[in-house]
Amino acid sequence: TPARLKHAPANAQTRGPARHHEFQTRQAPAFVASISAMPAMAQRVERLVAWLSGWLRRHWQRALVWRERLRLSEAGFHVLVAMGIGVIGGLTNLVHHHASRGLRTLVFGGDLDLTVYAAQLHWLATVLTPALGGLAAGLVLCYGLRLLGNPGLSNLLEVIVAGDGRLSLRTALVNAVSSVLSLSTGASIGREGLIIQLSSTLSSKLGQLARWPPYRLRLMVACGAAAGMAASYNAPLAGAVFAGQIVLGNFSMNLFAPLIVASVVASVTSRSFFGITHWYDVPAFDFTRLSELPWFLVLGVLCGLVGAVFLKTLRWS
Repeated sequence: TPARLKHAPANAQTRGPARHHEFQTRQAPAFVASISAMPAMAQRVERLVAWLSGWLRRHWQRALVWRERLRLSEAGFHVLVAMGIGVIGGLTNLVHHHASRGLRTLVFGGDLDLTVYAAQLHWLATVLTPALGGLAAGLVLCYGLRLLGNPGLSNLLEVIVAGDGRLSLRTALVNAVSSVLSLSTGASIGREGLIIQLSSTLSSKLGQLARWPPYRLRLMVACGAAAGMAASYNAPLAGAVFAGQIVLGNFSMNLFAPLIVASVVASVTSRSFFGITHWYDVPAFDFTRLSELPWFLVLGVLCGLVGAVFLKTLRWS
């Protein structure tokens, strides 16, 4: 046993170099093979580069033509942006619906139509509920805008005609909260104003984050207004015409096409959540005689006169 212990280190030292030599002997052929394959690989790469260079020299004109065909024009880019704005309009309508529904549940204990609660409540509660809702909405506007300091431009027409298309998101959110309080407690204001304002503001804010020029921001604000109108009333054509006539005041094709796209996408997005239904049901009627046509002309004249008197009254008040 002492002899075995005495010669053990020597045996270990002898086996170490032998194993290292055996490992090197086994790895040597693979290393030599890899070294010998490198020139062949380099030759293949050179041939590939030479073939690509020759192909480009022969077909560079055709490649330039395809590049021009695939390049996205500014009008096409505006159409793609309008599609995104249409999605924003549909989602804004969805958020407004759930916010108004939740607030009605909080105030009335359910999410039925306001006319149902108006018929069930005591006359004093019917009078006080919209009044208290209007008071809450006014307080939100008063203190919210005071905290913001300088709210900036918030009117769509002012932003497009006299501004650079920049709308303040914080101001729009304060106005949205105030509008939801009023609408959910029975105030007689239109629901489309809130959705149009929010859609236009969100569209403008995205353009501001992308640092796009003012002319594109104005178009995005108009697309947001069209999308908001179309999503509110499930009427894509009305939304596009409204934005083209009232907001932009221009029906040129390079401006009207994005409005149409934004309105259609917003309407489709809204329909995917609420279905294909009409907000207002027109009673059925039969137009059977031409003698009835002049009465429609009279109706149009009367509606125009009533609208003019209403606008005059607003200015006087």
